[in-house]
Amino acid sequence: MNKMMIGAFILALAGLTAVPVMAAEMGSVLKADEMKAEPFRDAKTVGRLKAGDKVEILKRTGGWFQVKSGKSSGWVRMLSIRRGEARKGGGEVAGLLGMASGRAGTGKVVATTGIRGLSEEELKAAKYDEAELKQAESFTVSRAEAKKFAAKGGLVARPMDYLPAPAAQGREQ
Repeated sequence: MNKMMIGAFILALAGLTAVPVMAAEMGSVLKADEMKAEPFRDAKTVGRLKAGDKVEILKRTGGWFQVKSGKSSGWVRMLSIRRGEARKGGGEVAGLLGMASGRAGTGKVVATTGIRGLSEEELKAAKYDEAELKQAESFTVSRAEAKKFAAKGGLVARPMDYLPAPAAQGREQ
């Protein structure tokens, strides 16, 4: 993992904090998605957007944009929206992530994250670097520090039910 990749990773993490967009800007919908009443996946659906729709980005919270499309407004996952004017070329996934999505089964890259700014070539050329990984891990914080940061950003805990444990199959008793 090179320093540019770590820098991009840190920028992506910083972008997930609750920092509002300063002024409304235009964007376009990369893939069909639902508009939600709140910036949560399980929030009530208040509208739908089609790929190619133009939207006005009103605000950003975490990984969500509050957008206005026509007379409707709601929250949409930020990876469904491209800020600014739409670019021609590239597939839907490449447009969403700004990079390739990994190659399963090769024993090399099996998954990637939604970090914008890394090219397919940079991902293919990435090499494991234990020192860089340790440096990235050094950015971890304690639970208390994370809670303090969340409170400062106005983030609140949202309780969620755990998934039930999978039933044991084929076990002898």
